[in-house]
Amino acid sequence: MKRQKVSVDRELCYGSAECVHRAPAVFEFADGFGVVRPGHEHTGDAPEILEAAEKCPSQAISITDAADAASAPDRP
Repeated sequence: MKRQKVSVDRELCYGSAECVHRAPAVFEFADGFGVVRPGHEHTGDAPEILEAAEKCPSQAISITDAADAASAPDRP
């Protein structure tokens, strides 16, 4: 089973907090933006994370293969 990495692009996020509402164990609200809680980056295959990504109004949540994500730097 491939590990999936979840991330939030702060350039796209406009702070609706929809992700925090749908998956509070994985997302939190910091400095006006949704962010992935430390240690939860590789939970992208969980159903509530997939739903949060699908329902994100700014489409700021990305889910990628962990191997692909390791070669691409995270955005600040």
